[in-house]
Amino acid sequence: MSHSWATRVPHPALRGLVTRYIGYSQDDVTLAVHRGLPSRHVTLIVSLEEPIRFAGLPGEGSLQGLVGGLHTSPAFITQDRVQRGLHLELDPLGVRALLGVTAAELSGRVVDLADFGRSWGELPARLHEAADWSARFAILDSVLAAHVSSGPSPAPEVGEAWRLLRGSWGGVRVGELAAEIGWSRRHFGERFRAEVGLAPKQAARVLRFERAGRLVRAGACDLASVAVTAGYYDQAHLSNEWRALAGCSPRTWIAEELPFLQDDGPAASPDSPA
Repeated sequence: MSHSWATRVPHPALRGLVTRYIGYSQDDVTLAVHRGLPSRHVTLIVSLEEPIRFAGLPGEGSLQGLVGGLHTSPAFITQDRVQRGLHLELDPLGVRALLGVTAAELSGRVVDLADFGRSWGELPARLHEAADWSARFAILDSVLAAHVSSGPSPAPEVGEAWRLLRGSWGGVRVGELAAEIGWSRRHFGERFRAEVGLAPKQAARVLRFERAGRLVRAGACDLASVAVTAGYYDQAHLSNEWRALAGCSPRTWIAEELPFLQDDGPAASPDSPA
């Protein structure tokens, strides 16, 4: 199999809303089904080849462009032998400004990109016609910047709690987060979930899992050490969480998926919460 990747940080006008753009091109893909794993990002994906065929979040469908909300179970994506497209990592607290809905309204769902308006629906065709990744990234900058609204923003307390959770890879307890921002634990949990789409404890769980995945991608082979570094009690705890969030054991995922994945790279290193 041959594959290539192109990544870029979006225009500064999109800082805090979009983490990065990832362009991908793969030929002679042999893995029939790819697991889309839970992460800190709402994902926007555009295929430049055949439509994306997915199942599991919930239901199933086939879309040229889609937005996937935060989730705590895998999405199963049927893969063609030739794949080319773009993957955008959206911060859940920036979704409202870009798409006009909260991340909570997308939680656990896959939504047709065209549902967000005509210009979003036309985006796959525009990206397909562009000459190269640089031109496609420029189109993304233009389209996304044009959609940034100045409407209501998430409460700053929710933003601070999300920053602390990301910075600690889910290592701060919910009670400590609530105390830090000056809210009761119950009020904090309700407001956080209403904006982000996951309860604080669920978000922390996803962040720990994401860190473990990044460590494995970076070459960490000792799962017991990965478990400790990522904040699990032990390797058994890591394995149980991996089965719940990825739908398979860590060893199975490493054997099936790891050879086909891009390295996280300096923009998303194992110990960087960005």
